[in-house]
Amino acid sequence: MKRIDELKAGVAVIILNEENQVLLQRRADVGLWGIPSGHIEIGETVSEAAIREVKEETNLDIRIKKLIGIYSDPNSQVFAYPNGKVVHFITTCFLAEVTGGELRCNSDESLDIKFFGQQKLPQDLLRMHPRWLKDALAKREMAFIR
Repeated sequence: MKRIDELKAGVAVIILNEENQVLLQRRADVGLWGIPSGHIEIGETVSEAAIREVKEETNLDIRIKKLIGIYSDPNSQVFAYPNGKVVHFITTCFLAEVTGGELRCNSDESLDIKFFGQQKLPQDLLRMHPRWLKDALAKREMAFIR
């Protein structure tokens, strides 16, 4: 196994619009497209972190509909940042619906944000995010543990 500098708890939120398109953000830190996601802060629940991260990154208010899964496999959850830091994430992924707000890049963490058709996802997508999206669309009641 390669060097890992940190272990972090993260959240990711899959949001689909009325046309079943998925909301993605182009991340400022790596320049790639991905599902809105971030870190859980000390004293925060996973659902509070998910709601906060979506608001910070997209300006949207959400309601969590269900847990999609918990992802911890180092083969997919170890991420190397451009500055050389390597982080192993344990990510809780949710499906959510928009309850308010107006879509816009709401922080310096996002370069762009928009909805994409499920068959027209950008090629430069973070490598673990297609699995999360596939799991979200699986119409399975039980959460995935991967």
